[in-house]
Amino acid sequence: MTADIINLRRARKDKARSEKERQAAENRTRFGRSKAEKARVADEEAMATRKLDGHRLSDTDQTPSAGPKPDDPTR
Repeated sequence: MTADIINLRRARKDKARSEKERQAAENRTRFGRSKAEKARVADEEAMATRKLDGHRLSDTDQTPSAGPKPDDPTR
């Protein structure tokens, strides 16, 4: 009943290396977009903003007209 002898220093280094590899893989998925992909997403967001702004009602359309204004010269 002999156990395998392991080098604890080597085990710590291997564990740290695998943790760094896992973190790098996570960062690649989170931040790894090409310049073209970033530009495409920015263009889509700008287009959506322009479309929403085009459908927005102006302030004058939202307020009901209650008659002549006080500074109206036709009074």
